[in-house]
Amino acid sequence: MDSLDLISIFIIAIGLSADCFAVAFSGCIAMKSVSRKQVIIASLSFGIFQALMPLLGWLAGQTVVDLIADYDHWLAFGLLAFIGGQMVWESFRKEDKECTTDITKLSTLLTLSIATSIDALAVGLTFAFLEVNIAVASGVIGVTAFLISILGFLLGRKAGKVLGKRAELIGGLVLIAIGLRILISHLL
Repeated sequence: MDSLDLISIFIIAIGLSADCFAVAFSGCIAMKSVSRKQVIIASLSFGIFQALMPLLGWLAGQTVVDLIADYDHWLAFGLLAFIGGQMVWESFRKEDKECTTDITKLSTLLTLSIATSIDALAVGLTFAFLEVNIAVASGVIGVTAFLISILGFLLGRKAGKVLGKRAELIGGLVLIAIGLRILISHLL
């Protein structure tokens, strides 16, 4: 690595993985049960998207980032608010039914994977300017997101048992809050 050492890349990876952790945590507390297979698949999805976005940013260079930079935060907010809003709505629609929001469902998982990894696209552009070894950087980011997502699911499972039937409401509000944080941080 020319300008960025492995420790710096790891710190960046942890920062990029924070949204993955929060989504895994909040999604898991909203679900009554999550299998190991679901945890692995969802965590892999988050990790793969976190690894691919910096690579795409690095490959695309300034052109693509300039095209989406003006609205990437709105896109992330919209996706997270939509999924979170669905979770909040479902929490009020049913009283004693089993939770139906499943963040590991393919369409929901892909939406969340994209929404949580949009910032990594700009990081990839930065890596191109710093002459970072993109294969190593993307690998570190992807593995870190995968592991942090698993941690989010494990902690979310424990929290879901404590929170009971209002877990889906809390999970949806957390997703909306993540979207708002992304939006506000880009607008300010």
